[in-house]
Amino acid sequence: MRLSDTVLPKLKGCAPKPFQIGIMVGHKMKMTFFVILTYLCLLAPGQAQPSGDTISDLSFKNMDFAMNLYRKISGYHDKNIFFSPLSISTSFAALLMASDGVTHEEILKGLNLEQLERADQPELIPKLFQLLHENITQNGSLKLDQGMALFIRQQFVVKKTFEDKMKEFFEADIKSINFADTQESIRFINEYIKQKTEGKVTEMISSLDEQIQLLLINTIFFQGGWQLPFNSNLTHTAPFYINNYNIAQVPMMFIEDKFYTMEDMRLRARVLRLPYQEGISMLIVLPDKGRDYTVVDDGITAEQFRFWIKKLTKTKLEVNVPKFKLEQSYSLQNILPEMGMASIFSTSANLTKLSEDESLMVSEVLHKAVIEVDETGTTAAAATTVSIIPYSLPRTFVVNRPFFFFIYHEDTNCLLFMGRVIDPTKN
Repeated sequence: MRLSDTVLPKLKGCAPKPFQIGIMVGHKMKMTFFVILTYLCLLAPGQAQPSGDTISDLSFKNMDFAMNLYRKISGYHDKNIFFSPLSISTSFAALLMASDGVTHEEILKGLNLEQLERADQPELIPKLFQLLHENITQNGSLKLDQGMALFIRQQFVVKKTFEDKMKEFFEADIKSINFADTQESIRFINEYIKQKTEGKVTEMISSLDEQIQLLLINTIFFQGGWQLPFNSNLTHTAPFYINNYNIAQVPMMFIEDKFYTMEDMRLRARVLRLPYQEGISMLIVLPDKGRDYTVVDDGITAEQFRFWIKKLTKTKLEVNVPKFKLEQSYSLQNILPEMGMASIFSTSANLTKLSEDESLMVSEVLHKAVIEVDETGTTAAAATTVSIIPYSLPRTFVVNRPFFFFIYHEDTNCLLFMGRVIDPTKN
């Protein structure tokens, strides 16, 4: 698949050189995400311990960044959307350590992290990202793998302080590579990524710009099973109302149990929490029947998300959710300048904390995200059974029209993934 074939329609003229990303899933699972995120090309064109409250602040700021980015993407089209705000912001947190001057200030503002910057604690933000990741994965059983790697051109000198910080805060692997030998570089990078992702990603890149000095790649992989798996025998074909004129027939999953839900009277939408195992949940936001989802678009904020979580109450429900698979790609160098991050993509970029070479800029930021939702889990959840004794007529939550969804870590409210489904039959 050519990445340039899947970028936002209005940005096709600016699409970067295409590359291949192979994704292989070993066995069917309820939820699989693979985000190959933030493929950054740097070109030569010619510690204090933060408190838990501060980690919570970072999650909130990251969520606001996610909502702002979502609105930029949605402004280009009315199709499906899916991306990982955590992966994007983590990559740019690494670039914060490489930048200075206006470029540094723009990244801070674009990520909505200005209020977390401390002149006397220059390493506070990367430390917060490190602690956030440790907090999310602390029990060791959650399958959330996030990794970062730097591939550096031979003879290109990276400042030792930057290299040390990348290893300390992001556990980055740093590799020297001969980019002049394009084919060997492609083979080496693809093989490295294949090994790091246990064979799930192959042939990530198929071409490289000859001027690349440094390649930064961040990956995030989440694999989770429903706490209450859907029974595949109850999955049935049902209509999904894309709009007033188009109806798609989709495989609709069904389950009856007690779930946390709430009604947002102001936005005229219903909210449902579907928990995974190990402290991760999906929050579905379903606009009321007849309600234009674009109106709800404008009301989605970090503050609103917290409001939804706080107001959830448990009730017996018949839940119908469509199976779907999304594969989305974005050229973020065409979007992020609209969010204030412009200089890093121009010859005025200031990356002097990365290298003594002052003629560096970021040429590409490519983001690819894949999600698959079906009935089962990846571990014991698939074998879990729940006995239900009917005692009253349950309410229904039928997701049969465009909806929003958010994958988040419950303890920190950290937003891992978010998306919008307009047509579940379109990949």
